[in-house]
Amino acid sequence: MSELINANPTIRNASDLPSRRREPSTKAKNQRPFGLLSSHIPDSAYTPDPFNPSFSSESEDSDSEDEVDPIDEQEIFDLISQIQDPEHPLTLGSLSVVNLPDISLTPTIPNSHPQITTVTVLVTPTITHCSLATVIGLGVRVRLEQALPPRFRVDVRIKEGTHSTAESVNRQLGDKERVAAALENGTLAGLLRKMLEGC
Repeated sequence: MSELINANPTIRNASDLPSRRREPSTKAKNQRPFGLLSSHIPDSAYTPDPFNPSFSSESEDSDSEDEVDPIDEQEIFDLISQIQDPEHPLTLGSLSVVNLPDISLTPTIPNSHPQITTVTVLVTPTITHCSLATVIGLGVRVRLEQALPPRFRVDVRIKEGTHSTAESVNRQLGDKERVAAALENGTLAGLLRKMLEGC
């Protein structure tokens, strides 16, 4: 890849990417008591207020340990947005190749326990004739299949109208035998490992 396919991609600032990893700074300020010596006393010296609704008792904590935290679209985005682009030293999230609105979770088999869910990710290549669209889609698929529990089915497709050969790429990404054969290719497996290093 000596010559760049898209030499001038649009890049999003990391602070513009949707994430629940950042906590609002006003929340931290409001939780600490204010007083004459409050700046000299460490936060750990304050005991939690049992009458504050955000305070949780030990019994509530033990109940919440048994519950499974549901996986949502934001968590899927957090898993795949840090995948490195195979051409540029940037992430798929910063290049807007993966976007939060293009991720959906739908129950595959309702009323099953555990509930089987299909994760659909629509990939938007940076240019309509990107030759690496299949590799990018494969990277997203591999990342999700490695990170998600077995009750999730992964469906990665090229977003309609964003690539000149989207139909062909979607057939390749949806064919389990082609995906398995591609993963056995040493060169391609090495490229995927490099893409997933930052995850």
